[in-house]
Amino acid sequence: MSEHDILGDAIERLEWDERKVQDTPLKKWHQITRRSALTGGAAGIAALALEACGSSSPSASASSSSAASIFGFNKSQHYVFVNHVTTNIFFTPTQNAAADACKLLGCSYNWTGSSSSNVAEMVNAINSAVTSKADGIATTLISPTAFTKPVQSALSAGIPVVAYNADEPQTGRLSYIGQDLFLSGQQMGQHIASLVPSGEIGLFIATPGSANIQPRINGALATLKSHPSIKPKVVATGAAVPAELTVINSWATGHPTAKGMFAVDAGSTQGLAQTIQKQGLRQKGWKGGGYDLTPVTEALLAKGYIDFTIDQQPYLQGFLPVLQLYLYNASQRLTGIAEVDTGLKFLTKTTILPYSTTKSRYEGTGSSAGVQKS
Repeated sequence: MSEHDILGDAIERLEWDERKVQDTPLKKWHQITRRSALTGGAAGIAALALEACGSSSPSASASSSSAASIFGFNKSQHYVFVNHVTTNIFFTPTQNAAADACKLLGCSYNWTGSSSSNVAEMVNAINSAVTSKADGIATTLISPTAFTKPVQSALSAGIPVVAYNADEPQTGRLSYIGQDLFLSGQQMGQHIASLVPSGEIGLFIATPGSANIQPRINGALATLKSHPSIKPKVVATGAAVPAELTVINSWATGHPTAKGMFAVDAGSTQGLAQTIQKQGLRQKGWKGGGYDLTPVTEALLAKGYIDFTIDQQPYLQGFLPVLQLYLYNASQRLTGIAEVDTGLKFLTKTTILPYSTTKSRYEGTGSSAGVQKS
């Protein structure tokens, strides 16, 4: 597939419906303003730039040459993504997106950090990126204090740093690309209250205190305070998906009178859906829901074992950091950096069908470019 086709898919992923009219300067201007209105000025400019890149051949060298002719920037770029759960399947589309963006722009990246939310390992990874003189760093900021010094060290060395998925603004990072976490938790709390008017429920969180998910559970609990007949029990499940499933299975077995289970992370959401299926809890009236779109979660939601999941577009959390870092460097810091909320989209048994019936790099369910029927 050509870069032009990849670009078209990327724009479609941002939900643009391009009109088939003759190319004119006016049309180009309309495209810029429409895209800027949706995703912010930097993303709108990036979309237009990628459209121009898409006319070149698919080779990496051609991409680099094309990007240089557009931006007047011929320096090889290498970025470092530092992650807190490097092997978690939630971030498969994030890695796909970083690779896709680098292919378009002729740059490169590597994926590092911790597999178990170990903050010390993440700090070491950021420091190593600074020592190796990376051209930019994208990182999940899961601690309110641990990342301030390494982020400031990177910025002092002239290396731009953006946050994705989890944010701590006081670190001085240049921008955040991800979901409004507390707000999403509040809205999940409203969904829970509509599904379970009263009774005990399990609220599962992989790593309590982690800045990428703790705000969600805080938001949910804040909403549920106004529903005193609902009794939430917060349960930590751990960072590894198999362990999460074991914890959730045990909790459900030990709380037979509960009314449902809900989670604020991808692994726990998948685990509670599997538990509801395995233990036949749907037939007992249990409700369930959570976050993100692992293939298992998609399939079990489509079959009605849980009531909802929330999409935060992990593909954009890999694609947009590369665009921002590239534009920031190419423009000599004049543009590129922008706060981007990647969304809060509730998916149900009906609306999950386009996800569960297709395979794509955008959702981490396929390896080929584009969207294929599963």
